[in-house]
Amino acid sequence: MSRHPSQGVVLTGYHSNAELLPQTGLCGGSTSSCLPVPNREPDLISRKTGHYSLEHNQSTQQQQDRYGPSLATGGTGTNNTESGSATHPGSQPSSSPKLASSPRHSPNTKPRPQPTCQRSFSQDSLDELEMDDYWKEIENIESSGGGHGRAGGEGETQEEEQQKAPEEGEHEEAWLTEAGLVRLVDDSLAADDHEEDSAVFLSTLTRTQAAAVQLRVSSYQQTLLRRRNRQHLPDVRDIFRPPEKNEEPPKLEEGSDKDATTAETEMELNVEVAFSEQALSYRDNNQRLKVNNSSLNSSDDKLPNFKLLRDKTGQTRVGDLSPLDMKKVRRLVLVEMTALFDTAGIDVKANKPGRVKSKESGLFGVPLITLLDQDHRRVPGTKVPLILQRLIRHVEEEGLDTEGLLRIPGAATRVKSLCQELESSFYDRTFQWNQVKQHDAASLLKLFIRELPHPLLTVEYLNAFIAVNKLPTKKQQLQALNLLVLLLPEANRDTLKALVEFFQRVINHQAKNKMTLNNVSVVMAPNIFMFKGFRSKVTEQQEFSMATSTANIVRLLIRYQNLLWTIPKFILTQVRQQNMESQRKLYKDRAVRKLLKKITTDRPLDKAIPEENTQGFIRVQAPQFSKISMAIQLTEDLQASDVLTRFLSQDSSVSVKKEDLCLYEIGGNIKERCLDEETYMKDLSQLNPAAEWVIKAVQR
Repeated sequence: MSRHPSQGVVLTGYHSNAELLPQTGLCGGSTSSCLPVPNREPDLISRKTGHYSLEHNQSTQQQQDRYGPSLATGGTGTNNTESGSATHPGSQPSSSPKLASSPRHSPNTKPRPQPTCQRSFSQDSLDELEMDDYWKEIENIESSGGGHGRAGGEGETQEEEQQKAPEEGEHEEAWLTEAGLVRLVDDSLAADDHEEDSAVFLSTLTRTQAAAVQLRVSSYQQTLLRRRNRQHLPDVRDIFRPPEKNEEPPKLEEGSDKDATTAETEMELNVEVAFSEQALSYRDNNQRLKVNNSSLNSSDDKLPNFKLLRDKTGQTRVGDLSPLDMKKVRRLVLVEMTALFDTAGIDVKANKPGRVKSKESGLFGVPLITLLDQDHRRVPGTKVPLILQRLIRHVEEEGLDTEGLLRIPGAATRVKSLCQELESSFYDRTFQWNQVKQHDAASLLKLFIRELPHPLLTVEYLNAFIAVNKLPTKKQQLQALNLLVLLLPEANRDTLKALVEFFQRVINHQAKNKMTLNNVSVVMAPNIFMFKGFRSKVTEQQEFSMATSTANIVRLLIRYQNLLWTIPKFILTQVRQQNMESQRKLYKDRAVRKLLKKITTDRPLDKAIPEENTQGFIRVQAPQFSKISMAIQLTEDLQASDVLTRFLSQDSSVSVKKEDLCLYEIGGNIKERCLDEETYMKDLSQLNPAAEWVIKAVQR
């Protein structure tokens, strides 16, 4: 890929539409997943000096003069067996460094000289120097064979299948199916409880969410009508009533949505109003708004310090809700995410995952679900693959102060050998971890991510993750990422969380290891966003524009991880509304009412509001530990943590630690919810007066 020889070039911008990712298959076949990892010593002056040399595509003789014949020719000299500094002992920063090039840079391109660049700790933007590390990582991946689809056999057949253009209406049908709303446009489906469930679901949608559904229903109806004019379909106007005249979008405080990327600020995130409604108000109030691509280059410490508005009913994190409620959350999040992109005029279409022939056992190149299944047989309750946990732990045990951690690759021959040894002896616990060098372990970690048969962010949502950069403000980008994280399958979401937590621990040692937030993001972006067969299907323009886009997404995932794995309150409110509406419809059913009447002659309804609640008390149960319930008076300051403390103080026979316990809200308008310790019990009991309160052990 050639670059314009202008001074001070910065890689910015995401210029293509959301259809950026190729309709490519993910490589199958029986080829071993333990691919050779390059031992490519970065041709940069050591970062200890703070200088960069951006020489690329020089003649072989020039490189020989600078590094010696082994590095210039790719030979296997002594410097090609160990990772470390790429600086020749006698080398000096070049007086005429050239513009950094992508791995696809034509060797015939004649780059022009650029001034020598010097790095300072304050220079923390996604500038050309840091993006040079991106292309270095691309080279490492290509050399390892991890950036191209493998030719031959079933892999070729699969790629041909993926290249077929989707049929008209296929995207809309897939979206409606995932949202559980396909019954709205397909009368051939048998009428059952699902129809009533759809009505309940639609009754809780906001204006922008309903518009997103209506748009796709209308589009799919038109497609079906063109296919079969004889079939009668419900009119979209019969499904969605027009908004009443007094319905107005929620007003935001003036200046509340300004995108502060030029100064360190603290911004509150409103999670009580739907993100798409906030975005609509922002768009209506800021018609002059344009996407500011320079925000991609804001330094680490200049990103806004977002925080959630305090919610007295408690924050809800991923894993706090029951599977039934999480199913409702996912449907709502899909509609909300689509509505948010719609307000910005961004049409994001999901890729359809291809049929992949993957390994059924082992460590590398094994689907996450398969890997976790075999881990569960050894360690029940495992949420993150054991091999990934062990690689992270080994890197940390060696010390996070190592300069160039994650950036400097391990030695190719060693990494390949270690990969094979791990495959054969990891589960036997005979693998010798003391022989693994730190950079080799980091390379194995990156190889594990790349070798997943499907990308960690999933084929379906990879386009949406990249399209986040097109949203106009950092706040909206963060909101979209929050929704996308919630849409990921549980295994992918938990694994991604383990990775970003590890990356943050690396960044915490940046004074020693020289790996800032931007550095880590740039190096890890290709490993997270690239998958088998990907780079062979993208154009140079697409690859170039994706560089800073993907690095910025990884950057936001790391920086705001404490916010992204939470469930917004407005989504939880809609779940409560759905549960209440479903209960109301259930009790209205004549047959059910008759049955309930018969039951109530013997005992009161389980869901009746407890008498204690009306008298300012709640009754807390702990059936796992005690047969006796505990009555607690509600006060303005009583929090969930106070309830746990009182329980432990009253029952000395319980040997469980407080951090291993959780107070659960069960029943009423929620199925089950593990409460945040800062939840104010009086406020929550008023929100859900029919709930029961149960203390249970929880696996963190």
